[in-house]
Amino acid sequence: MYYLVTAIFFLFSLLPWWLLYAISDLCSFVLYHLIRYRRRIVLKNLKIAFPEISTGERRNIAKKFYKNFVDNFIETIKLRYISKKELSKRFSYNHDVLQQPAAAGKNMTIALCHSFNWEYANLGLSLNFPFTFICVYMPIKNQAIDNVFKDMRKRFGSKLVSATNFKNDFLAFTKQIFCIGLVADQNPGDPRNAYWLPFFGRMTPFVKGPEKNAVYNNSYVVYCNLKKVKRGYYSCTLEILSKTPKDLLPGEITKLIVARMENSIRQQPENYLWSHRRWKWEFDEEKYGAQKI
Repeated sequence: MYYLVTAIFFLFSLLPWWLLYAISDLCSFVLYHLIRYRRRIVLKNLKIAFPEISTGERRNIAKKFYKNFVDNFIETIKLRYISKKELSKRFSYNHDVLQQPAAAGKNMTIALCHSFNWEYANLGLSLNFPFTFICVYMPIKNQAIDNVFKDMRKRFGSKLVSATNFKNDFLAFTKQIFCIGLVADQNPGDPRNAYWLPFFGRMTPFVKGPEKNAVYNNSYVVYCNLKKVKRGYYSCTLEILSKTPKDLLPGEITKLIVARMENSIRQQPENYLWSHRRWKWEFDEEKYGAQKI
């Protein structure tokens, strides 16, 4: 199965970008209009996030989202075989921000949200990184496909740590200077063990992991604002949020990250993963009030 998936990825990667995007346009049309893949969830999320705009405007954002959603997968196939030179043309970021933690010999925690294309961020940031770059990932249920994606994610030096086996996988890197990159917007498994903060005007639970890791290692906390420049081209703006997270109150790091995430999403709403059931948990003061920030 692994070799079959690899072969399919390779054959698709040989197609020119323009043809892949033509396929993407067709697939996104089918997903939105015919299959209606998670369309109700997407439109419900957009209504929660942007109640002030019209239904028609939200539907336009949704249509653009589906195009970006399929683009994300198409581009990821290309990333499986892309050269360093080609990737450097298609992904840019402000390297100078890395000089401070590198000079201080400090670890880094880079947080971002599920904005497309986060796979570009992993590969692009790992190019010529000044110290070990660790990517936290969620394993795919299909083992063959999971292995193909792992091969792609570690092509340019990223070290992979599974979110489902984080403690054991991460231990191997604790005795060296590292940078750990992770998405910080996913739903927590247990809303009682989360920080609850306003997110697009609604109380929303956020995992504590990114903050706990940064505080424990007293790492520089950096936010990655990922933007789509045009199809196949992305830029990332790194911003240092804290140099000494141990000095901040519990929840403050998460609060800083969440504020940046919402701002990023508002800049390019069509570029965010709206198909995720982000607001499946309802805030209950009696149950979760102690975790409110």
